[in-house]
Amino acid sequence: MVNYLSVTIFIISLFYAGQTHANKTITLATAERIPYIGRNLPNKGYVHELVKLVFERAGYQVNIEFYPLARSQYLLKTGKVDGMLPSYYNPQLLDDIAYSDPFSGDKVGLLKRKSLHLPENINTQDNIGTLLEKLRTYHFGVVRGTLISPVFDQEHFLSKQYVTSDLINLDMLNLHRVDFIAIDQYTAADIMVKHRPHLIGQLQFFPTLLSKNKFHIAFSKKSRNHLQYQTDFNQSLQALTNEGSIEKILNKHGIFSRINSNKKNKITLTIGTVNNDDMLIMQSLSKMFEKEHPGIEIKWRVLNENTLRQRLLSDLAISDGQFDIMTIGAYEALIWAKNNWLEPLTTFPPHFDEKDIFPAIKKTLTYNKKLYALPFYGESSITYYRKDLFKKANLLMPENPTYKEIQKFAALLHNPKENVYGICLRGKPGWGENIALISTMVNTYQGQWFNKNWQPQLNSSAWFNALTMYNNLLTYYGPPKPTLNGYNENKTLFANGHCAIWIDATVAASTLFNPKKSTVAGQVGLAAAPIALTKEGSNWLWTWALAIPRSSVHKEAAMQFITWATSKNYIEAVAHQEGWLAIPPGTRRSTYHNENYLAVAPFARFVLSAIEEASNDSSITSPKNYTGIQFVEIPEFQAIGHHVGINIARVLKGELSARECLILSQKLVDEQMKASKYY
Repeated sequence: MVNYLSVTIFIISLFYAGQTHANKTITLATAERIPYIGRNLPNKGYVHELVKLVFERAGYQVNIEFYPLARSQYLLKTGKVDGMLPSYYNPQLLDDIAYSDPFSGDKVGLLKRKSLHLPENINTQDNIGTLLEKLRTYHFGVVRGTLISPVFDQEHFLSKQYVTSDLINLDMLNLHRVDFIAIDQYTAADIMVKHRPHLIGQLQFFPTLLSKNKFHIAFSKKSRNHLQYQTDFNQSLQALTNEGSIEKILNKHGIFSRINSNKKNKITLTIGTVNNDDMLIMQSLSKMFEKEHPGIEIKWRVLNENTLRQRLLSDLAISDGQFDIMTIGAYEALIWAKNNWLEPLTTFPPHFDEKDIFPAIKKTLTYNKKLYALPFYGESSITYYRKDLFKKANLLMPENPTYKEIQKFAALLHNPKENVYGICLRGKPGWGENIALISTMVNTYQGQWFNKNWQPQLNSSAWFNALTMYNNLLTYYGPPKPTLNGYNENKTLFANGHCAIWIDATVAASTLFNPKKSTVAGQVGLAAAPIALTKEGSNWLWTWALAIPRSSVHKEAAMQFITWATSKNYIEAVAHQEGWLAIPPGTRRSTYHNENYLAVAPFARFVLSAIEEASNDSSITSPKNYTGIQFVEIPEFQAIGHHVGINIARVLKGELSARECLILSQKLVDEQMKASKYY
């Protein structure tokens, strides 16, 4: 009997333990709150990633569902979900709501048109109450439900017009229906970048901040476990904060606090750069620069490509001035120079040797005969392939392959059971990710983004054929979940032996041919970027370059750094510390005459030829008004590319057909071009 009883008790305890574990689930409602949380943000935004990580650390399975704001609030109020995020703390709701400990939130200020001139008695040092009293004759736009500040909320003499969204609020400001809008700084910047690019540079924040708010999770007290949820979240949040994990999430999403140096008699240069190998080497070698310049310290903000572009442009959108040096590309350089956002670079130290820079690369950074950025590395696009796999399958890669040939090779070499995929391509959405490749494919199918009247051409047969080929390649012969793979992810896949073919940037050759970084270093073959109907525009020309924004207050020190980081001496320093294969390629003639480099870089001549043949001025069959191979040189393209890139990713996910994607994208681009008054 004792044994039976023991077994029974043991089984019952296991059952209840399993039930307890199974019950450690939580369902939360949220509404889009760009840039903090959103369906199409990386990892669905910082708030989504943070909350999910905190609860998972506490042993929970987390379900976060997106709803309209009113629906989320209703679900919370009725207890149909366990909580809602992100929420502001409201003491009037404590009878129904239990709030989590706070985490990083928003900063609300007053945004105005630059053309609105304020009376001389307006002092930026005034407190909020005094400031609002002086602004009592002006009209204010406010999103209903936004937590601004008690002073602002209680000033009934102010003329306030309430709207339902920040986008509507921004449009009201642009249409002169209000003089100021109360809005979060990051939200305003991101809306301009992604939805109203024609407003970039036309608006500015009043220096006085209205409020700095914290976010919380609002737990419904109708949920019987709300106290346990609250306790577990708070304890886990504190532990992750102490470990530094929360700050890492914030930084990954580009949510930064302003940098203030604590060191006297030192200039702090804040540099925004992309997280690829060459830039990470620059970061590590910057200690040499600091040693040579003891009066300067460097603070780095290293981001993935999509986030970097978003943060740099959003900084310019609201004249925030957080960066002294920006890592930009051929697309940004001329547009930003035309808008007077960048400092012209006219005087160089004797050792810099400006004439050594490749003319084609230099041209991409020159406006009105002045350089506005210095090239760190240059690239074109080519086809990488595995020579051993081709030999085993008795295949021969042509020097100038077509996309039909690439498709045939990918089909024959696709072997997912052995973790080898026929082809790897950029599938991650973004104008610098999947759109960079799609644009070159469209070019070679004799398509274009716009005709000579700036009317979008995405409903053309060229776009349909290019997108169909792209989708077929990745759907049938690519790695799983291709929308997660951009340049860096595909480079890792190829270097680890998982791709038979990869079409991408020439700069990756340094990694793929390096035995220390690539398992297939001895088996990498090179061919030209593929063509379909024409070679025109089939391979892009790009440079990552260092520029100084006009808003920097440390321009002289910034110039010292960027001339150091793009010099021949810097290349020698990289070679000395990391080896010649690790040097930044594609910018200087002297690199391709250096016997030390040529001895270890069998790809050098091929890469040089690809760069010299590429041109952002390459003509497409039909007349057009723009330059650019993988981009269109207009301010709106970053927003256009962002949204079209998301639609194309939806094709890969099976959510849209190619035709549906192009119809939707054509409409979107047409609306943007009309809003920007191109026609």
